[in-house]
Amino acid sequence: MAVRRSVTAHLEVFVAKPSDVVMAIAVAEDFDREDEHLVVTLDGTPVDTTLDGPLSFLHDLGQGLLVVDYEATVLGHSPPATATTQDVFRYIRPSRYCESDRLGPLARAEFGNSQGAELVGAISSWVNENIAYTAGSSRPIDGAVATLLGREGVCRDFAHLTAALLRANDVAARVVSVYAPGLWPMDFHVVTEACIDGAWFAVDPTGLAPVDSMVRIASGADASDVAFLTTLKGVVELNEMWVSATADAFEPSDDVAALSRLR
Repeated sequence: MAVRRSVTAHLEVFVAKPSDVVMAIAVAEDFDREDEHLVVTLDGTPVDTTLDGPLSFLHDLGQGLLVVDYEATVLGHSPPATATTQDVFRYIRPSRYCESDRLGPLARAEFGNSQGAELVGAISSWVNENIAYTAGSSRPIDGAVATLLGREGVCRDFAHLTAALLRANDVAARVVSVYAPGLWPMDFHVVTEACIDGAWFAVDPTGLAPVDSMVRIASGADASDVAFLTTLKGVVELNEMWVSATADAFEPSDDVAALSRLR
């Protein structure tokens, strides 16, 4: 019987000025869905959304309370992700929050003798051991360098630093937003994928949820590509958010060096 995973997200956002926003809350396109619903209202009036894969674009929002409710149930697993040549070129370069060019000396000194899966596992373990997971400790504008210097962060910071250290050792790496059954406290979650021999393998340096249970939302160079809510124009304020993710069955694991395929 196919594994069933159910996810929900509820957002309440005050739109202070006319705004354009983009949300990344829908599961990735390549899952078989048993059901999926997205309802968006502004002061109780339905809002039209433009969908592009996991992204939802909301244009010309007027002032008021924006309420978003999303739910989906996916069956089985999506095909394992593979990397194109364009992917490798894109995800091996520095990006806004993954400043791999500034971390080169450290990355090569710490991990230069490792390759492939051993390298990915070593970097994930190092980040887990050297960075403290502390809720509310980082700013949205912090990148990998700030996380390294501050020695604390949340899941996006762990993912950024892991990806930056991988890129500094010539491994294409990207960050992935996911729904994560088994995560506590429940929230949107972010992990890192590394390209090994043309295939994407995921690690979660936080060790907070089993990777095998996760449901992909979006993949990108860093959080600027996969944030659950991005303001393109105007002013919005997040008031409330609830996220849930459950799975029929999964095996808990705290091995942050273990590589998995996000499916």
